[in-house]
Amino acid sequence: MGLHKNYLKVGHNASNQLFGLPPRGPSGPTPLSMLISQGAKFNNSRLAVIIFGIATLIAGVILSSVPWLNIFIMKNLRLWNGTLSFHYWQRPGVTRLTKVYIFNVTNPEGFLTGEKPKLVEVGPFVYREDMEKVNIKFHDNYTVTYQHKKILQFVPELSVDKNQRITTPNIPLLTISTQSNYLGYFLTKTISLVLTATKYKPFISLTADELVFGYDDTLVSLAHRFYPRNRRPMSQMGLLNGRNGTLTEYATMHTGHTGMEKFGYFDKLNGLDHMPQWEKEPCSSIEASEGSFFPPREVTNSDVVYIYDKDLCRSLPLVYRHPVEKDGIGADLYTLAEDAYGPPNENNSCYDHPDYKKYQGLQNISPCQYGKIGVIVNGERLLTSSICRGSRVHLESALFPVGPAAVGC
Repeated sequence: MGLHKNYLKVGHNASNQLFGLPPRGPSGPTPLSMLISQGAKFNNSRLAVIIFGIATLIAGVILSSVPWLNIFIMKNLRLWNGTLSFHYWQRPGVTRLTKVYIFNVTNPEGFLTGEKPKLVEVGPFVYREDMEKVNIKFHDNYTVTYQHKKILQFVPELSVDKNQRITTPNIPLLTISTQSNYLGYFLTKTISLVLTATKYKPFISLTADELVFGYDDTLVSLAHRFYPRNRRPMSQMGLLNGRNGTLTEYATMHTGHTGMEKFGYFDKLNGLDHMPQWEKEPCSSIEASEGSFFPPREVTNSDVVYIYDKDLCRSLPLVYRHPVEKDGIGADLYTLAEDAYGPPNENNSCYDHPDYKKYQGLQNISPCQYGKIGVIVNGERLLTSSICRGSRVHLESALFPVGPAAVGC
């Protein structure tokens, strides 16, 4: 048997050598098995590369569709103590200029006899406004309370002479005349005696500096002493007299941590969720920004934002116009809504007063100014109608408070 096995083994080896085949051993891979094994390995590697490439492509498409820059900006825009936005909000690095234009009445005597007033614009009187927010307190409901501190400094190189004299309506006298029906007998009699003794006139001559930052007036002094605290004016009469130093008004605004829909808008104003000067909505609404931040248009999907004006005690609608570029940075341009004041906008009807006639472009703000009579002019409506002869104005700067005589033309 052993001889037979050896013979077969030798025979197989001889035939293999004869036909040029390698000897076949009992172990080790065959060429066919090696080919199949290498092909399987190659296919698995290629499949893995293809799967990885597809996954990378899908991830790239998904990631490219996410606005990472906007997300980063929104996250860092939210207001909180120590953030970059907080430092810019607390002390804005932008130089703010307040430009004052005053109408000089050139025919005061003629106006008293029935002529139309002849007005000559004088200005600008330019003031640099240094502003910061003080007494800052963050709350657990993601709001922040603060006060404004403002310092106005005259900029002579950009201004006309602030010491030139200007003839202007006697605002304290006009105020008293409109309020005489609401004063008590004793106070009315006292005021009458004061007016007779001091020979008050309906027009006075003042320097621009006095008119802007304050001058002594007997009527104002009396009102400061005897008026109720909530209607008490300052001790001097001045158009910007209350804008220097820390303002008494304090505000609470949304910081954006609970959503950007109301970012920068007031939560409370002087502790109230409405403006007490006006009785009805939307006039009493405080849903507006003080100007530092606004809700992003991409979030609200609205073309209107609202800004609060302290001198008017109201919010003003700003309407989106078109995109612009400033110093290489994209921005959105907003302008004041054309129907912001008076009729025909029905939303302005809650500002009306039964004692005063309604005019398009004008608004009575007496409830906001210690009960004084006053109007705000939206220049494009009033000033282009040529009802004031001799007036020379800049429409882009024609938002200002004036006395009733100046708008009765």
